Amino acid sequence: MSSLTTEQLRARIAHLPRVSLAHLPTPLEEAPRFSRQLKGPRVWIKRDDCTGLYFGGNKTRHNEFLLADALERKADVLVWGAGVQSNNCRQTAAACNKLGLDCVLYLSRAAHNDDVQGNLLLDHLMGAEIHIIDEPLGPLLDEALLKASAELAQAGRRPYVWDRVPGRPLAAVSYALCLAEMLEQFQEKDIHPTAIYAAAAGATGAGLVLGKAILGWHGKIKLLCPILWPWDIAADLAEVANDAAKLLELPHRVTSRDVDVRTDFIGPGYGQITPAGSEAIKLIARSEGILLDPVYTAKAMAGFIHDVRHGMYKSDEIVVFMHTGGTPAVFAYRDELLGKSH
Repeated sequence: MSSLTTEQLRARIAHLPRVSLAHLPTPLEEAPRFSRQLKGPRVWIKRDDCTGLYFGGNKTRHNEFLLADALERKADVLVWGAGVQSNNCRQTAAACNKLGLDCVLYLSRAAHNDDVQGNLLLDHLMGAEIHIIDEPLGPLLDEALLKASAELAQAGRRPYVWDRVPGRPLAAVSYALCLAEMLEQFQEKDIHPTAIYAAAAGATGAGLVLGKAILGWHGKIKLLCPILWPWDIAADLAEVANDAAKLLELPHRVTSRDVDVRTDFIGPGYGQITPAGSEAIKLIARSEGILLDPVYTAKAMAGFIHDVRHGMYKSDEIVVFMHTGGTPAVFAYRDELLGKSH
């Protein structure tokens, strides 16, 4: 099966509905002081925390396709849900305002208290309709969203609800496109990375894996889960990637063996700070002035730091870390990050 060029992939994706939300391309910048601190390979950081739209993050890329689908379906309200400090919901609420859609959020406090700080504060400032619930992320939260959507439809609204079955493949397309963007930046900067690291257990990771297959990139996509889902994560991501390929009417397929995904840096649970994650936040902040978030990117960076310290990479290799955003959550974790008791 032949690989596509980045331009061919862009042309294929151009057939899908899309709205412009993100500042693209996001920067790809080297982190030399951080590399020297690690005594490891050259490190470059893909700054998807700089996608714009209300503190940015990876979900803004997703929403270019998801919200375009909502508009195509004549929706007038979005029903979204995740954790109480959700980066996804914060970016989605902002996108709804930009596009003139109402936004209803169901936010779970199962992994964090609902103090109005960080992303939750921003949701309130956006004017989203917020419901705090106790259902954890996963099937129970999904059921709550579908129920809320049905109730809105019965009341005469036209809801567009987050449904992981159709939603994740559409969102994954955006990260196949992101890999194309990165490959063009690699060529421009004349670098040849060995691997790309990312905090991902859903559409972002599936899209990167699919992009690698479509574009024939020979480097490694290394995914570190921020949450332990109640299913086979590698098989699930392969399924999402293949469903995205079907949306694009492409023959490229992946299997679970093509998905390098790890769960060993989640720590005690989703949304809970780990010592390794806290170290990662401080190390890159104090060497490069770049801020990670405690829930996602800090844990992925902790995994990368672990791999470097265990000799996985030589000093002349290049590794790219994808910064998927989430920095407003830092403010909700003040006490944990500073080591203070509640």
